[in-house]
Amino acid sequence: MTHHSKRYVALKVMYFGQRFYGFASEAQMDPTVEESQYSRCGRTDKGVSSVGQVIALFLRSNLKETDQNHKITGELFPEARIEGEIDYARVLNRVLPSDIRTLGWSPVSIDFSARFSCLAREYKYFFWRGNLNLSAMENAGKKFLGEHDFRNFCKMDAANVHNYRRRITQFEISSSNMSFEGGQLCAIKVKGSAFLWHQVRCMVAVLFMIGQGLESVDVIDILLDIEKTPRKPQYAMAPETPLILQSCEFEDVKFICSSDSGQALRIHLENEGRAYQLQSAIFQEAALSCLPLAKDQSLLNDGTIKKVTSHIPLLSRPTEPSYEERRAKLNSRR
Repeated sequence: MTHHSKRYVALKVMYFGQRFYGFASEAQMDPTVEESQYSRCGRTDKGVSSVGQVIALFLRSNLKETDQNHKITGELFPEARIEGEIDYARVLNRVLPSDIRTLGWSPVSIDFSARFSCLAREYKYFFWRGNLNLSAMENAGKKFLGEHDFRNFCKMDAANVHNYRRRITQFEISSSNMSFEGGQLCAIKVKGSAFLWHQVRCMVAVLFMIGQGLESVDVIDILLDIEKTPRKPQYAMAPETPLILQSCEFEDVKFICSSDSGQALRIHLENEGRAYQLQSAIFQEAALSCLPLAKDQSLLNDGTIKKVTSHIPLLSRPTEPSYEERRAKLNSRR
């Protein structure tokens, strides 16, 4: 019987959210995965993409570690050894679906956790500029910087999460070089040590209200003040599709990708991008082929956006139960 050595590695992974069902929590994983000491950095829900997710697990290794009697032990070898090792990115990418790819790998120590060893996470949220006031959104977003209680900007999990303070270290809004039918694609970048459940999508939802002129910039200060606002107003999160986990940062973790794997990866991603651009071209052709509007309709639609529903100010809306009320309800069930 052939004895295979194993080593603990971190993998940098990308996936396209529209066909990906998200990363489950470790507690939900299959027992065979738990035995591989699996951990993942960011919990991304169904529909959310990533170009920098990191997972860690035991994988088979080409390297053989021997004990003092020169017998193969199957234990871990020095982390720095990579010569002669399996090209993990190449092997995994051969069998993964087209919208999931391993971007690189790194040997890590046995006490490494993709979740708890992470120093910082960065998210990007893409959106069409339209008539949004980017200056107001940027001024509002800067108020997130520093350490705050974000319980009014998340989906509260009072059963498992008791500390809602998180630190945001970077916030910026930028324009990309992509446009569609004259519309400019922009991105919100948010970086922090850790994030709450749906935190980024809740932050973006309120920023969009500010950008539309429906809320004032000062509403951020009021929602961050849990003494004044202990209960979260009810509002819908921003959609999941434009959100990506951009990067996860670790100390002394350097991801490796062989030149052959890197070249194959770039060709694959470029081809995937071209395929989606072809689909975009088809939709553009369909838009051009639409029947012209009747004259009376064109007079009514003079470029202004008709409001579907009137906006109810956030601070005038019904609220969700506070953390304390949720805890009291949970305790009463015991």
